[in-house]
Amino acid sequence: MNILKTFLLLGALSALAVFLGNVFAGNTGMLIMLFISLAINFFSYWYSDKIVLKMSGAQPLKKSEMPEIFNMVEEITHRANLPMPKLYMTNDMQPNAFATGRNPDHASVAVTAGLVQLLDKNEIKGVLAHEIAHIKNRDILIGSIAAMFAAVISYAANIFQWTAIFGGSNSDDEESGSGNMISSLALAIIAPIAALLIQMAISRSREYLADETGARLVNDSGGLSNALLKLEKAAHHVPLAHANPSTAHMYISNPLRGGGLFSLFSTHPATKDRVAKLTALPL
Repeated sequence: MNILKTFLLLGALSALAVFLGNVFAGNTGMLIMLFISLAINFFSYWYSDKIVLKMSGAQPLKKSEMPEIFNMVEEITHRANLPMPKLYMTNDMQPNAFATGRNPDHASVAVTAGLVQLLDKNEIKGVLAHEIAHIKNRDILIGSIAAMFAAVISYAANIFQWTAIFGGSNSDDEESGSGNMISSLALAIIAPIAALLIQMAISRSREYLADETGARLVNDSGGLSNALLKLEKAAHHVPLAHANPSTAHMYISNPLRGGGLFSLFSTHPATKDRVAKLTALPL
């Protein structure tokens, strides 16, 4: 059900982009946004992993540097019937991890230095199982595409917003022109918010599914549950040096924290809800 929901939401992002183009530029705008949507899918498929790894400052990890991490990943991928992903590490002291890539044959898993220092062996294994679950469920690419769609829609809406402010209307009916400008401004403000909400919904469904799949891969939910609680606590005290809103949803724990209205746009489900689902999971 989560997988179906993800594809439906991703389709909604494409539809929103095309609709936005149609509202502001008619059929021409609709075709332009359709082309952009297709281009984003193509570009994301081939290059999203490289972009994410570079943005995070990740460096390739050698087996001689972290043999225990490699052994854990080899064990989990064997159980998942997956090829061994490339492993990376960032020098961030905030404990966190993410997976990226276009498919299981071209996947990468990155952990932060802080994660290795803070968590015990069982907790690290739970985190790695969660990331490998993302690879197994083939949703790492979907998350990257969703992020790029949301960014493009927000950027386009911003352009349309300023065009509405300074471009005015060609209508002879001043009242009608004013109404069109107001509606255009409203859509330009609402569209990026809608895109962001869709992106966040995709991320939340992905996290629940990866939690469950990861726990089943190692036949244990306790390690991941404990890890999630530690990661949430640490995120409030240790900032992520390479924090970026466009990649925040890819981490196992939200690296960007904020209260009030910011909680409405959280890229992850509440940790207490994730732990509750893991605790109730029959293994």
